[in-house]
Amino acid sequence: MIRKLIFYILCVSILFCTPVLVSGEEGKTAVLDAKDLLIISGVIKNAHGKPVKDTSLEFLLNGKVIEIKEEITTSDSGGYEAEISFPAGTIPGSQIEVIAKKSSYKTERVILDDIARRGTDEKGNMVYLANHRLVFFRAISPAFWIASIILLSVYVFIAFELMHRTVAAMLGAALLLFITYTAGTFYPDYFILSFESAIRAIDMNVIFLLMAMMIIVGIMKKTGVFQWMAYKAYQIARGNVFVLSGLLMFITAVTSAFLDNVTTMLLIIPVTIEIAITLKINPVAFLLPEVFASNVGGTSTLIGDPPNIMIGSYAGLTFLDFVKNLAVICVICLAVTIIYYFYWYKKDYLKAKVDDVEKMISYLRDEYKITNKKLLTYCGFMLGFTIFLFIIHGALHMEPSIAALTGAMILVAITKTNIVEVLEKEIEWPTLIFFMGLFMVVAGAEETGLIQIIADWVKDISGGSLVVATLMILWVSAIASAIIDNIPFTATMLPITAYLTKVIPGAESNVLWWALALGACLGGNGTMIGASANVVTVGMAERAGYPISFMYYIKAAAIPMIITIILCSGWLLLIEI
Repeated sequence: MIRKLIFYILCVSILFCTPVLVSGEEGKTAVLDAKDLLIISGVIKNAHGKPVKDTSLEFLLNGKVIEIKEEITTSDSGGYEAEISFPAGTIPGSQIEVIAKKSSYKTERVILDDIARRGTDEKGNMVYLANHRLVFFRAISPAFWIASIILLSVYVFIAFELMHRTVAAMLGAALLLFITYTAGTFYPDYFILSFESAIRAIDMNVIFLLMAMMIIVGIMKKTGVFQWMAYKAYQIARGNVFVLSGLLMFITAVTSAFLDNVTTMLLIIPVTIEIAITLKINPVAFLLPEVFASNVGGTSTLIGDPPNIMIGSYAGLTFLDFVKNLAVICVICLAVTIIYYFYWYKKDYLKAKVDDVEKMISYLRDEYKITNKKLLTYCGFMLGFTIFLFIIHGALHMEPSIAALTGAMILVAITKTNIVEVLEKEIEWPTLIFFMGLFMVVAGAEETGLIQIIADWVKDISGGSLVVATLMILWVSAIASAIIDNIPFTATMLPITAYLTKVIPGAESNVLWWALALGACLGGNGTMIGASANVVTVGMAERAGYPISFMYYIKAAAIPMIITIILCSGWLLLIEI
């Protein structure tokens, strides 16, 4: 009986102890299979403090490359995280290095000398943590020279009108991507810009804002309101050519502040030419002051000129920011411009023959009247609503393009406009595609280091002085925008100005952005190719039989352009600094 009892006790003991033993064996196996896990995180930025994405990373253990199944690269924020396993006991006493590689940058390496032990995980692995920051420095590679040459070539093609600017920009973008995916595939030093980076470089806020405003203007011009305003100017002036010229400039400037200045000129030029012919004076005496005023007026708001739209989107500046900082100086510049052109075209205005003012007013009233009052009411209401959204978009943290698209689409809906017809006839697709290609070309120059070199050069020349940097950006922008189209120049200057705003003491007031806006928009007045509105005006005048030569345009516009830039210099120094 006692033997049987002992036997049963032993059996039960073995039965209950077996799982413990198995568990013990498993625990022993787990310990034997335990590893050292190293979790590495880091952030890589360039010398300007901007994140460097798509950086390839390698890891070394005591000088030997660690084989990793998946390639580790940095994200858009320049950060990454990698988990590497080693045999147990490997990490203590070992040297672990991180090597960062990217085209157009010098290869950099960092030794992880601050590896922290966090403890063990549920599998018994010993977990270690390491974190580092790395500054990437540029290297002059073949990609740098290719991107620089392509950017310069696009500028030359646009400035000398060797090909349409849309073709020039898209050809440049295509070549960048083609070289990247041919030579760059086999030789990393020829890698310029990935397709993903090229798409990210396109500022869709700018594209949609321009497109929406084109839709609003396209519907609004069907009402005849722009020509009606020109008629009212003549009616108010009652034959006084000086007053008429001043009114036409004022109307053009105010209209251009809220609508595209190119479209404004397209609509106001025909009636201006007709009035000038009636007065028996050369229409150029009205047209040049008008286009000058359109560029001045467009400078005063976020939506008035494409360079401002680009600046506002890139820097996150609101509609009210532009009005508060630029409207007053633009009004001053407009007043000075009106006085200047009174003097410049004094002889032409005095030659005007006003035979029958009432007859002319009657003719213009019949010829240029509001053609659709109901449509004008809708357009006026929605334009006011859109401008209201522009005013409050900063408080709502809403992109300006959302405000414009909302107003445009509601206007299309309530007026039952044929959207297909609007998209086909009113949207300037070549302009929008030009912007897309240009953004990609500039992104190539930025990726390869050209923009960074220029920014460092400006910083060194200015000596860190806000006054010098402000005047440099203003005057360089003005002169450059008079020589080439101000849109590609502005696109190139965006990252440069952003960097200088960060590193120059006092620049956080955004004064450098205002210098760029004033320089690019007003500098474009200097020559016939400086701004798109200039080109349109010259072309329409020539088709009407009143050609304007390149040198005549400079004689008539260069001096007032310089005067306005001098006024802007004083304004920026007095108000902003």
